[in-house]
Amino acid sequence: MLEPMVWNNLFNLQANDPKLEWQPFRTGVDILPLYRNEQTECFCALLRYQANAVIPEHEHIGVEHLLILQGSQQDERGSYPAGTLLINPPATSHSVQSPEGCIVLAIWEKPVRFNSSEP
Repeated sequence: MLEPMVWNNLFNLQANDPKLEWQPFRTGVDILPLYRNEQTECFCALLRYQANAVIPEHEHIGVEHLLILQGSQQDERGSYPAGTLLINPPATSHSVQSPEGCIVLAIWEKPVRFNSSEP
């Protein structure tokens, strides 16, 4: 059962804080899972992009919510600085890059489907 959680001061998160257990996700991108609901497949995590990191093209099976906390990222539709909230509906695709690096809060209604086997 999911218990209530509180994450304070996300806009000032110290990306290299040793208390945060980042895990490799894709080349140049680490993930810090916050919660996962196995029944609904809803998943929430922080993503930490190194400068020039790229997430290859992927399709959204459910709604994706992204809040850019630090830095900026971009996709085929534009550039998104800190403070931007993006909502990508099901059946949309994009690739993502972050020239300067960033930290993003991501909430996925369903897992994404990568269109390639790239790590």
